[in-house]
Amino acid sequence: MPPPPTFDVRLARSRMLSPNVRELHFERVDGAPFEFQAGQWVSFVLPLPDGEGRRAYSVASPPDGSAGLSIAVTKVEGGPGSTFLHDLPEGATVRAIGPQGFFTRPRGAAHPSLFVGTGTGVTPLRSMILDALAAGDRSPMTLLFGVRHPEDRLYLDELEALRARHPNLRVEYSLSRPPAGWAARHGYVQTHVEELWRDLEATNAGAPHAYICGLERMVGAVRDLLRKQMGVERKQVHSERYD
Repeated sequence: MPPPPTFDVRLARSRMLSPNVRELHFERVDGAPFEFQAGQWVSFVLPLPDGEGRRAYSVASPPDGSAGLSIAVTKVEGGPGSTFLHDLPEGATVRAIGPQGFFTRPRGAAHPSLFVGTGTGVTPLRSMILDALAAGDRSPMTLLFGVRHPEDRLYLDELEALRARHPNLRVEYSLSRPPAGWAARHGYVQTHVEELWRDLEATNAGAPHAYICGLERMVGAVRDLLRKQMGVERKQVHSERYD
């Protein structure tokens, strides 16, 4: 396969999604469409204090034919890459390489889908969900999003609006450190996976597929639950980790 293309992008706008996660929306400097599949990632070449560094981020935006792409970056204490991107001013340019990766949900897949993400692992799942809904996909879709605290629920308003507009989309949150009085789901996401998977099976809309993204420990736990304990076929379980 040929290497992925390299191109320059300019930071067009940004916003804070949570106290420590910044969303950055870039536009290709050459104005060409950024073509990719929902779920893929891009590597950014950054001029860091110790020399040039590369950092990979999943694309959070859907493939809409535009020149733009969005990522979400968690600021890591002492992390040169995340610090650089959190401090990057609008209008600045960086080099990007991509798209890359095989963690995708093809447009038109139209099978029931359980999306399981923790932290910024929700970003490629957001891209998949937005792409599917924009294409008119009416298959049952459930997002299980695990975070520590209520304020860590990235894209909360958007996800709630999508859920209200699309009856086929279900959104569930699980907090690992819920505040006092929190009455909704809590604990690690894997404690809720089997229930939500069985609910998708009960729709009789076809064999569900799982799309899992987050830290290796969570991804491994959910994969083992589905594959080894529940007997789900390998072809129905798709995953990507970012540590």
